[in-house]
Amino acid sequence: MARRRIRPTTLQAPYLRRVWLDRAAIPDEEAYPFCLPIFREEFDLSFETAITIIVGENGAGKSTILEGIAALANFNSDGGGKGHRFEDHAGIEVTGAELADAMRAAWVPKVPYGWFFRAETFFSVARYLDRSAVAAQEDLGEVADEAPQDAPDYLSFSHGEGFIAFFEERCQKQGIYIFDEPESALSPARQIEFLKLLRRMDQSGQCQVIMATHAPMLMAYPNATLLRLGKYGLEPTTIEQTDHYRVMREFCADPRGFIEASIEE
Repeated sequence: MARRRIRPTTLQAPYLRRVWLDRAAIPDEEAYPFCLPIFREEFDLSFETAITIIVGENGAGKSTILEGIAALANFNSDGGGKGHRFEDHAGIEVTGAELADAMRAAWVPKVPYGWFFRAETFFSVARYLDRSAVAAQEDLGEVADEAPQDAPDYLSFSHGEGFIAFFEERCQKQGIYIFDEPESALSPARQIEFLKLLRRMDQSGQCQVIMATHAPMLMAYPNATLLRLGKYGLEPTTIEQTDHYRVMREFCADPRGFIEASIEE
């Protein structure tokens, strides 16, 4: 039987409207990741806007939440899109699959396209995509040296340029896009380029973005829902209320004094 082609929806993002934890499906509440404070009580996260940004300290569970959502979207939990499997991610600890088994989701509708970006696995993903492009060209009888000029070659860029080239090429179709600390290789100028891409994705009406970041510049995107992950769970916040902004404000007010005081503590 021929596979039915999935047509793009005419509805606008957000497509994933809600995720929650089904406590009856948790195999062991003392095991990781269910022992994290965020999952101790009722975990229920709704998406009201096309772009949702989650902030919080390391170890609070931001990446685990994103991994779980990625697994629910049928993406590779250690980075990539639907159907991608990478052989060189053995050293990456991934707990999203376990979380996704106990997580439930409400979609309107469930879109088949998207991507889960993890900074620490970017080069493995880029290597896979570059090799796949070369293989496809060879299957068409093309010589690698004669590849089309617009073929992806992310590994030929610097780290930050590779990130931006990847985002520009992969992240503007209809779908759900999950970014885990995309700023890790981006200078302030490159972060502005990323914000411009977010604006284009937002204005298209066909891209839903869920992002975890430590970068105040990215947290300040004007149309996003900003959530702080703390000891009491996920709560709406503003850029001015985040610890990241407060630290940067104090630093910018008196760089030398701030550093001297900080290292003397």
